[in-house]
Amino acid sequence: MEILGVIDWVVVALYFVVIGGISIWTIRKKKDSPTDYFLANRNLGWFVIGASILASNVGSEHIVGLAGTGAKSGLVMGHYELHSWIVLMLGWVFVPFYMRSRVFTMPEFLERRYNVKARWLLSIIQLLSYVIAKASVTIYAGAVVFNSFLGVDFWTGAVVLIVITGLYTIFGGLRAVMYTEALQAIVLLGGSIILTISGLIELGGWNNLVGAVTKDHLNMFLPLSNPDFPWLGILFASPIVGIWYWCTDQHIVQRCLAGRDEQQARRGTIFAAYLKLLPFFVFLIPGLMAYALASSGKIHLAQSDQAFPTLVKALLPVGLRGILAGGILAALMSSLASVYNACSTLFTLDIYQKIRPLSTERHLVKVGRIATGVVVVLGMVWIPVMRGISDILYQYLQSVQSYLAPPIAAVFLLGVFSRRINGTGALTGMVSGFIIGMMRIALELARNHLSGILYSFATINFLYFCILLFLFSIVVMVVVSLLTAKPSEEQLNGLTYATTVAADKAKSRASWNKTDVILSLVVVVIIVLVFLYFSPLGVAGN
Repeated sequence: MEILGVIDWVVVALYFVVIGGISIWTIRKKKDSPTDYFLANRNLGWFVIGASILASNVGSEHIVGLAGTGAKSGLVMGHYELHSWIVLMLGWVFVPFYMRSRVFTMPEFLERRYNVKARWLLSIIQLLSYVIAKASVTIYAGAVVFNSFLGVDFWTGAVVLIVITGLYTIFGGLRAVMYTEALQAIVLLGGSIILTISGLIELGGWNNLVGAVTKDHLNMFLPLSNPDFPWLGILFASPIVGIWYWCTDQHIVQRCLAGRDEQQARRGTIFAAYLKLLPFFVFLIPGLMAYALASSGKIHLAQSDQAFPTLVKALLPVGLRGILAGGILAALMSSLASVYNACSTLFTLDIYQKIRPLSTERHLVKVGRIATGVVVVLGMVWIPVMRGISDILYQYLQSVQSYLAPPIAAVFLLGVFSRRINGTGALTGMVSGFIIGMMRIALELARNHLSGILYSFATINFLYFCILLFLFSIVVMVVVSLLTAKPSEEQLNGLTYATTVAADKAKSRASWNKTDVILSLVVVVIIVLVFLYFSPLGVAGN
């Protein structure tokens, strides 16, 4: 593709200057304590929290992968992008317990609720998933961007961005990550909105777009006979992955833990819930536009994951392309920064501090910086591995997460809602669920050489597998817990709904008002309306 014009590069350069200024400002702030370095001194407000949550979620894999999925499979994967209601669940259901416990990490919360072994296990699982899935997928998406859009050599562009992001994360800590993410979210969404409007103009309006694509492209509830996305599977599997990702994953929840109080954390999630509605319209819908324009011969689409950069080249003039370039760079940097910081926090506080409990606060911050540097290196090492990834990036990401999420989602949900689940049950459920999930990944890779039961296990629809693994994990946790001793009151105090004292309930109630409730309900109503519109009852059935 054509390399960016001079004006575009000026826009990109200005973006880097602003990011550099914010990074330098945050780096000069005091970061000698773990609270400041890993949680920005627990002093952030709702706007930064909400914008940072979205920027942490929406990476270059969303820009590349969502548009590619929209072009090839239509809007069915939009179920994962309409998880704003689960973001609200984070604020309304989980944040009170997380803020009350004053933990730094999600594994630390499991130690409070269950035992030390549960903390160790979740730490290891999350670190593996970050390095192998999150960092590698983000870097792969960045490779697609550099090769097809920016015109920059893969190794040069990817390595430079990885190193730059690593530097401000290493020296600035979570404060640098979250303040730069707040800006990056604005740039990313702004540029994508411009592209979406340009696409609608090119196609002659929404009705022309609807008429140019198939009914299956517009249908979010495909028949049960669909081999990839049956409606029953995606309706129940996507929330399981969503609860794991939005309510228990370190790199998302860490933003709430950095809030100055429960009110700011919850309002941050409400703001993030509104922002999370946008990717469906500005990343997934452009995939439909790419399909429609390619079908009419107006653009050439070599492969699905080229949809977004192809649209940018075809629709935007010089100058505006620079805005999108800045948005894509913002997405890549914000995703990597979130992964770097989350890995650093998990390793330092959940593993290193357990091994070296007498370490000083200054030493822990130093270890956190070193850990970030190691993740930077590992991210670069994984670049060539991702050359062989699936050609539908977002589908690949969701399928892998479907094998990791169920036992973790189960252990947090049961931990908060049931006082009978104990450490033995939680650990047994997580270990068995994790082993089964890893077996599925391994056998899926080797499925062409399998037969019989192993082949059936490796090829069952990933959505149904996710549901079955979730139910299996719950059954194991419940049965093992009932067969072993009840957890002590000390383990339960304030960490389940049944053991929350009146004073804590009153304090939590005082942190929200009628406006918070109304704003949350509006999000739910919008999601329901979108589901109805893109269903056989709406535009997909007419």
